[in-house]
Amino acid sequence: MREFWRQMVHALEAGRPVELVSILASGGSTPRGAGAMMAVFADGASAGTVGGGNVEYEAQRLAAELLAKGVGTVRSFRFVQGDAASLGMVCGGDVSLHFQFLPGGDRHVIAVLRDVMDSFGGDQDTWLIRRLEGERVTDMGTGSRAGFRHLTQTPPEGLLESRTVVRDGWTSMQVVRAGKVYIFGGGHVSQALVPVIAAAGFRPVVYDDRPEFTDPALFPAAEGTFCGDFKDISQRVRVTADDYVVIMTRGHQADYEVLSQTLRSGAKYLGCIGSRKKLALCRERLLAAGFTAEEYARLHAPIGLAIGAETPAEIAVSVAAELIAVRSGKME
Repeated sequence: MREFWRQMVHALEAGRPVELVSILASGGSTPRGAGAMMAVFADGASAGTVGGGNVEYEAQRLAAELLAKGVGTVRSFRFVQGDAASLGMVCGGDVSLHFQFLPGGDRHVIAVLRDVMDSFGGDQDTWLIRRLEGERVTDMGTGSRAGFRHLTQTPPEGLLESRTVVRDGWTSMQVVRAGKVYIFGGGHVSQALVPVIAAAGFRPVVYDDRPEFTDPALFPAAEGTFCGDFKDISQRVRVTADDYVVIMTRGHQADYEVLSQTLRSGAKYLGCIGSRKKLALCRERLLAAGFTAEEYARLHAPIGLAIGAETPAEIAVSVAAELIAVRSGKME
Protein backbone atom coordinates (compact mmCIF):
# COMPACT_ATOMS: atom_id res chain seq x y z
CA MET A 1 0.00 0.00 0.00
CA ARG A 2 2.91 2.38 0.53
CA GLU A 3 3.47 2.28 -3.23
CA PHE A 4 -0.13 3.43 -3.80
CA TRP A 5 0.50 6.63 -1.84
CA ARG A 6 3.96 7.08 -3.35
CA GLN A 7 2.49 7.12 -6.85
CA MET A 8 0.07 9.87 -5.91
CA VAL A 9 2.73 11.93 -4.17
CA HIS A 10 5.04 11.54 -7.18
CA ALA A 11 2.33 12.74 -9.60
CA LEU A 12 1.28 15.70 -7.44
CA GLU A 13 4.86 16.82 -6.85
CA ALA A 14 5.36 16.76 -10.63
CA GLY A 15 2.36 19.08 -11.01
CA ARG A 16 -0.01 16.41 -12.30
CA PRO A 17 -3.51 16.17 -10.75
CA VAL A 18 -5.02 12.96 -9.37
CA GLU A 19 -8.59 11.82 -8.81
CA LEU A 20 -8.84 9.83 -5.57
CA VAL A 21 -11.79 7.41 -5.47
CA SER A 22 -12.90 6.03 -2.09
CA ILE A 23 -15.70 3.72 -1.00
CA LEU A 24 -17.54 5.64 1.71
CA ALA A 25 -20.11 2.94 2.41
CA SER A 26 -21.18 -0.44 1.11
CA GLY A 27 -24.07 -2.78 1.76
CA GLY A 28 -25.04 -6.28 0.82
CA SER A 29 -22.68 -8.33 -1.34
CA THR A 30 -19.98 -6.14 -2.90
CA PRO A 31 -16.48 -6.83 -4.28
CA ARG A 32 -14.81 -4.37 -1.85
CA GLY A 33 -15.97 -2.73 1.35
CA ALA A 34 -15.84 0.80 2.73
CA GLY A 35 -12.32 2.21 2.86
CA ALA A 36 -11.09 0.74 -0.43
CA MET A 37 -9.37 3.33 -2.62
CA MET A 38 -8.26 3.86 -6.19
CA ALA A 39 -6.25 6.69 -7.77
CA VAL A 40 -6.76 7.72 -11.40
CA PHE A 41 -4.03 9.73 -13.10
CA ALA A 42 -4.02 12.20 -15.97
CA ASP A 43 -2.37 9.73 -18.35
CA GLY A 44 -5.20 7.24 -17.85
CA ALA A 45 -3.28 4.96 -15.49
CA SER A 46 -4.71 3.91 -12.15
CA ALA A 47 -3.53 2.42 -8.86
CA GLY A 48 -5.42 0.60 -6.14
CA THR A 49 -8.88 -0.89 -6.60
CA VAL A 50 -12.48 -0.35 -5.57
CA GLY A 51 -13.58 -3.82 -6.55
CA GLY A 52 -12.86 -4.64 -10.18
CA GLY A 53 -15.48 -5.52 -12.77
CA ASN A 54 -18.13 -3.04 -13.84
CA VAL A 55 -17.88 -0.89 -10.72
CA GLU A 56 -14.20 -0.27 -11.32
CA TYR A 57 -14.73 0.34 -15.02
CA GLU A 58 -17.44 2.91 -14.33
CA ALA A 59 -15.42 4.49 -11.53
CA GLN A 60 -12.36 4.86 -13.75
CA ARG A 61 -14.43 6.31 -16.57
CA LEU A 62 -16.13 8.84 -14.31
CA ALA A 63 -12.89 9.68 -12.50
CA ALA A 64 -11.22 10.50 -15.82
CA GLU A 65 -14.08 12.88 -16.70
CA LEU A 66 -13.95 14.57 -13.30
CA LEU A 67 -10.17 14.81 -13.43
CA ALA A 68 -10.37 16.66 -16.75
CA LYS A 69 -12.87 19.10 -15.23
CA GLY A 70 -10.97 19.48 -11.96
CA VAL A 71 -13.92 18.52 -9.75
CA GLY A 72 -15.15 15.75 -7.47
CA THR A 73 -18.50 14.14 -6.69
CA VAL A 74 -20.28 11.39 -4.78
CA ARG A 75 -21.96 8.61 -6.74
CA SER A 76 -23.83 5.47 -5.71
CA PHE A 77 -23.94 2.22 -7.67
CA ARG A 78 -26.12 -0.84 -7.19
CA PHE A 79 -25.13 -4.42 -7.95
CA VAL A 80 -28.58 -5.39 -9.19
CA GLN A 81 -30.28 -5.47 -12.54
CA GLY A 82 -32.92 -3.15 -13.84
CA ASP A 83 -32.72 0.37 -12.39
CA ALA A 84 -30.96 3.63 -13.23
CA ALA A 85 -28.09 3.14 -10.79
CA SER A 86 -27.60 -0.51 -11.71
CA LEU A 87 -24.31 -1.85 -13.04
CA GLY A 88 -26.06 -4.87 -14.53
CA MET A 89 -24.54 -7.16 -11.90
CA VAL A 90 -26.39 -9.65 -9.70
CA CYS A 91 -24.38 -9.43 -6.44
CA GLY A 92 -27.24 -7.69 -4.67
CA GLY A 93 -25.24 -4.94 -2.96
CA ASP A 94 -24.55 -1.24 -3.32
CA VAL A 95 -21.62 1.14 -2.87
CA SER A 96 -21.23 4.87 -2.36
CA LEU A 97 -18.10 6.25 -4.03
CA HIS A 98 -16.48 9.59 -3.26
CA PHE A 99 -14.38 11.21 -6.00
CA GLN A 100 -11.87 13.78 -4.74
CA PHE A 101 -9.92 16.00 -7.13
CA LEU A 102 -6.34 16.51 -5.95
CA PRO A 103 -4.68 19.47 -7.74
CA GLY A 104 -1.15 19.00 -8.97
CA GLY A 105 1.38 20.85 -6.84
CA ASP A 106 -1.00 21.44 -3.91
CA ARG A 107 1.37 21.66 -0.93
CA HIS A 108 -1.19 20.80 1.71
CA VAL A 109 -2.43 17.70 -0.11
CA ILE A 110 1.15 16.59 -0.80
CA ALA A 111 2.05 17.00 2.87
CA VAL A 112 -0.94 14.90 3.96
CA LEU A 113 -0.29 12.11 1.47
CA ARG A 114 3.42 12.10 2.25
CA ASP A 115 2.54 11.80 5.92
CA VAL A 116 0.43 8.73 5.10
CA MET A 117 3.23 7.28 2.97
CA ASP A 118 5.84 7.84 5.69
CA SER A 119 3.61 6.28 8.34
CA PHE A 120 4.23 2.88 6.77
CA GLY A 121 7.75 3.09 8.15
CA GLY A 122 6.46 3.51 11.70
CA ASP A 123 4.37 1.21 13.84
CA GLN A 124 1.14 2.96 14.73
CA ASP A 125 -2.42 2.92 13.45
CA THR A 126 -2.95 5.78 11.01
CA TRP A 127 -6.12 7.22 9.45
CA LEU A 128 -6.87 9.54 6.54
CA ILE A 129 -9.29 12.15 7.90
CA ARG A 130 -11.46 14.35 5.64
CA ARG A 131 -14.15 16.98 6.20
CA LEU A 132 -16.95 16.65 3.64
CA GLU A 133 -19.34 19.46 2.82
CA GLY A 134 -21.63 17.97 0.23
CA GLU A 135 -19.34 16.62 -2.46
CA ARG A 136 -16.38 18.84 -1.53
CA VAL A 137 -13.48 18.06 0.78
CA THR A 138 -12.90 21.20 2.85
CA ASP A 139 -10.31 19.82 5.27
CA MET A 140 -7.89 16.92 5.08
CA GLY A 141 -5.29 15.43 7.39
CA THR A 142 -4.14 12.35 9.21
CA GLY A 143 -4.97 10.90 12.59
CA SER A 144 -3.35 8.52 15.06
CA ARG A 145 -3.68 7.69 18.75
CA ALA A 146 -1.21 10.52 19.33
CA GLY A 147 -3.50 13.12 17.72
CA PHE A 148 -4.29 14.77 14.40
CA ARG A 149 -2.03 16.42 11.82
CA HIS A 150 -2.58 18.92 8.99
CA LEU A 151 -6.24 19.62 9.91
CA THR A 152 -7.46 23.20 10.27
CA GLN A 153 -10.62 22.15 12.14
CA THR A 154 -11.12 19.89 15.16
CA PRO A 155 -12.86 16.65 14.19
CA PRO A 156 -15.45 14.96 16.42
CA GLU A 157 -14.60 12.08 18.72
CA GLY A 158 -15.05 8.49 17.61
CA LEU A 159 -13.43 8.74 14.18
CA LEU A 160 -10.48 6.46 14.89
CA GLU A 161 -12.09 3.07 14.39
CA SER A 162 -10.93 -0.01 12.50
CA ARG A 163 -13.92 0.43 10.19
CA THR A 164 -14.55 3.42 7.93
CA VAL A 165 -16.51 6.10 9.80
CA VAL A 166 -18.75 8.81 8.30
CA ARG A 167 -19.97 11.13 11.04
CA ASP A 168 -21.04 14.76 11.39
CA GLY A 169 -19.65 15.68 7.99
CA TRP A 170 -16.33 13.89 8.59
CA THR A 171 -14.96 10.63 7.28
CA SER A 172 -12.03 8.55 8.46
CA MET A 173 -10.39 5.59 6.75
CA GLN A 174 -7.68 3.50 8.37
CA VAL A 175 -4.73 3.41 5.99
CA VAL A 176 -2.02 1.84 8.18
CA ARG A 177 -2.48 -0.88 10.78
CA ALA A 178 0.01 -1.19 13.61
CA GLY A 179 1.78 -4.50 13.91
CA LYS A 180 4.22 -6.61 11.96
CA VAL A 181 4.41 -10.26 10.98
CA TYR A 182 7.57 -11.63 12.57
CA ILE A 183 8.66 -14.68 10.60
CA PHE A 184 11.25 -16.75 12.45
CA GLY A 185 13.21 -18.75 9.91
CA GLY A 186 14.20 -17.65 6.44
CA GLY A 187 13.88 -20.88 4.47
CA HIS A 188 11.92 -21.75 1.34
CA VAL A 189 8.45 -21.43 2.87
CA SER A 190 9.30 -18.04 4.37
CA GLN A 191 10.65 -16.87 1.03
CA ALA A 192 7.33 -17.87 -0.58
CA LEU A 193 5.25 -16.38 2.25
CA VAL A 194 6.74 -12.88 2.41
CA PRO A 195 5.59 -11.59 -1.01
CA VAL A 196 2.11 -13.10 -0.54
CA ILE A 197 1.39 -11.45 2.80
CA ALA A 198 3.08 -8.19 1.79
CA ALA A 199 0.69 -7.99 -1.18
CA ALA A 200 -2.19 -8.53 1.27
CA GLY A 201 -1.15 -5.51 3.33
CA PHE A 202 0.87 -7.19 6.08
CA ARG A 203 4.32 -5.97 7.11
CA PRO A 204 6.66 -8.98 7.20
CA VAL A 205 9.95 -9.04 9.12
CA VAL A 206 12.27 -12.06 8.82
CA TYR A 207 14.52 -13.31 11.65
CA ASP A 208 17.07 -16.12 11.37
CA ASP A 209 20.37 -17.03 12.99
CA ARG A 210 22.04 -17.61 9.61
CA PRO A 211 23.25 -14.54 7.69
CA GLU A 212 22.61 -16.16 4.31
CA PHE A 213 18.92 -16.56 5.21
CA THR A 214 18.47 -12.94 6.23
CA ASP A 215 19.91 -11.49 3.05
CA PRO A 216 17.55 -8.64 2.04
CA ALA A 217 17.90 -9.79 -1.57
CA LEU A 218 15.91 -12.91 -0.64
CA PHE A 219 13.09 -10.82 0.78
CA PRO A 220 12.60 -7.65 -1.30
CA ALA A 221 9.01 -7.33 -0.03
CA ALA A 222 9.97 -7.59 3.66
CA GLU A 223 10.01 -4.53 5.87
CA GLY A 224 13.23 -5.79 7.46
CA THR A 225 15.47 -8.76 8.11
CA PHE A 226 17.42 -9.56 11.28
CA CYS A 227 20.17 -12.03 12.03
CA GLY A 228 20.46 -13.08 15.65
CA ASP A 229 20.38 -15.88 18.20
CA PHE A 230 17.01 -17.61 18.57
CA LYS A 231 17.69 -17.89 22.32
CA ASP A 232 17.34 -14.12 22.79
CA ILE A 233 15.16 -12.58 20.10
CA SER A 234 14.57 -9.50 22.28
CA GLN A 235 17.98 -8.23 21.25
CA ARG A 236 16.56 -7.51 17.78
CA VAL A 237 12.74 -7.55 17.96
CA ARG A 238 9.98 -6.77 20.47
CA VAL A 239 6.71 -8.61 19.90
CA THR A 240 3.57 -6.67 20.91
CA ALA A 241 -0.16 -7.36 21.01
CA ASP A 242 -0.48 -5.86 17.51
CA ASP A 243 1.98 -8.32 15.99
CA TYR A 244 1.75 -11.73 14.34
CA VAL A 245 4.32 -14.47 14.99
CA VAL A 246 5.05 -17.12 12.36
CA ILE A 247 7.58 -19.78 13.40
CA MET A 248 9.30 -21.61 10.54
CA THR A 249 12.78 -22.37 11.86
CA ARG A 250 14.93 -25.26 10.69
CA GLY A 251 14.38 -27.44 13.77
CA HIS A 252 12.37 -28.13 16.90
CA GLN A 253 15.00 -26.68 19.24
CA ALA A 254 14.80 -23.25 17.61
CA ASP A 255 10.99 -23.56 17.48
CA TYR A 256 10.98 -24.16 21.23
CA GLU A 257 13.30 -21.20 21.89
CA VAL A 258 11.06 -18.81 19.94
CA LEU A 259 7.83 -20.17 21.40
CA SER A 260 9.11 -19.91 24.95
CA GLN A 261 9.70 -16.19 24.34
CA THR A 262 6.52 -15.38 22.42
CA LEU A 263 3.80 -17.58 23.91
CA ARG A 264 3.07 -14.98 26.60
CA SER A 265 3.70 -11.94 24.40
CA GLY A 266 0.00 -11.32 23.77
CA ALA A 267 0.64 -11.39 20.02
CA LYS A 268 -2.47 -11.25 17.88
CA TYR A 269 -1.46 -14.50 16.18
CA LEU A 270 0.98 -17.33 16.92
CA GLY A 271 1.60 -20.07 14.39
CA CYS A 272 4.22 -22.82 14.06
CA ILE A 273 4.99 -25.04 11.10
CA GLY A 274 5.86 -28.68 11.55
CA SER A 275 4.61 -32.24 11.85
CA ARG A 276 2.23 -33.21 14.62
CA LYS A 277 4.97 -35.34 16.19
CA LYS A 278 7.40 -32.41 16.33
CA LEU A 279 4.73 -30.09 17.67
CA ALA A 280 3.69 -32.61 20.33
CA LEU A 281 7.30 -32.76 21.52
CA CYS A 282 7.48 -28.99 21.64
CA ARG A 283 4.22 -28.86 23.61
CA GLU A 284 5.54 -31.32 26.19
CA ARG A 285 8.67 -29.25 26.72
CA LEU A 286 6.68 -26.03 27.11
CA LEU A 287 4.31 -27.59 29.65
CA ALA A 288 7.28 -28.97 31.57
CA ALA A 289 8.77 -25.46 31.58
CA GLY A 290 5.69 -24.04 33.30
CA PHE A 291 3.46 -22.95 30.44
CA THR A 292 -0.19 -23.97 30.67
CA ALA A 293 -2.29 -25.97 28.24
CA GLU A 294 -4.50 -22.88 27.81
CA GLU A 295 -1.50 -20.77 26.80
CA TYR A 296 -0.36 -23.39 24.29
CA ALA A 297 -3.91 -23.63 22.89
CA ARG A 298 -3.48 -20.12 21.42
CA LEU A 299 -0.93 -21.56 19.01
CA HIS A 300 -2.04 -22.33 15.45
CA ALA A 301 -0.28 -25.64 14.94
CA PRO A 302 0.01 -27.07 12.39
CA ILE A 303 0.08 -23.63 10.83
CA GLY A 304 -2.21 -22.52 8.01
CA LEU A 305 -5.70 -23.41 6.86
CA ALA A 306 -6.24 -27.09 6.09
CA ILE A 307 -6.35 -26.94 2.29
CA GLY A 308 -3.99 -29.85 1.58
CA ALA A 309 -0.99 -27.59 0.98
CA GLU A 310 2.31 -29.36 0.28
CA THR A 311 4.70 -27.12 -1.67
CA PRO A 312 6.25 -23.96 -0.19
CA ALA A 313 4.00 -21.83 -2.41
CA GLU A 314 0.86 -23.75 -1.36
CA ILE A 315 1.80 -23.54 2.33
CA ALA A 316 2.38 -19.80 1.92
CA VAL A 317 -1.17 -19.42 0.57
CA SER A 318 -2.64 -21.43 3.48
CA VAL A 319 -0.72 -19.38 6.08
CA ALA A 320 -1.62 -16.09 4.40
CA ALA A 321 -5.29 -17.11 4.41
CA GLU A 322 -5.11 -17.86 8.13
CA LEU A 323 -3.48 -14.50 8.85
CA ILE A 324 -6.20 -12.72 6.88
CA ALA A 325 -8.90 -14.64 8.79
CA VAL A 326 -7.39 -13.51 12.12
CA ARG A 327 -7.00 -9.91 10.95
CA SER A 328 -10.61 -9.75 9.77
CA GLY A 329 -11.94 -11.26 12.99
CA LYS A 330 -13.14 -14.46 11.35
CA MET A 331 -10.71 -16.51 13.47
CA GLU A 332 -8.94 -16.05 16.78
